[in-house]
Amino acid sequence: MVTGTTTPEAELLRVAGSVPDPELPVLTLQELGVLRAVHLRDADAVEVELTPTYTGCPALEAMSVDIERALHEHGIRDVTVRTVLTPAWSTDDITPEGRRKLREFGIAPPRVRRDSGPVALELGPTRTLTEETDPVRCPHCGSADTELLSRFSSTACKALRRCLACREPFDHFKEL
Repeated sequence: MVTGTTTPEAELLRVAGSVPDPELPVLTLQELGVLRAVHLRDADAVEVELTPTYTGCPALEAMSVDIERALHEHGIRDVTVRTVLTPAWSTDDITPEGRRKLREFGIAPPRVRRDSGPVALELGPTRTLTEETDPVRCPHCGSADTELLSRFSSTACKALRRCLACREPFDHFKEL
């Protein structure tokens, strides 16, 4: 473990946070915002708090195993990963660095929500006031002239869109 100016818990948070997301390996768990805390319980015992992007997220088990592996490799023998559902994860938890990486990877990052209330869900492919005032921009050319092709893409948290300027399809990480 690194000592000095870095606390042991901060170092373990860095190690656990550096684990790539299994569904979006361009992002780390810290950049995605699902890693909530790391608590040092003993010299070689750690409890990690992890919040899934949504209840029933199929990647949660893989995230837990990968965190355990990273901390074991860092010299921690006893690792417990605990699922924490409160506060619920939101796309606002994605760091600015994570948003930048999504864009560079060709995925339009989620827009930042302006309130902390419940997220309105829509069932049809209508444009919302949010899209009119804060459009989903193409990660390839930056155009705001995009259209929704499908509410779901390769994962439940992404929608499939197409840019009407450069005609390229792209994933959009949906706001939650």
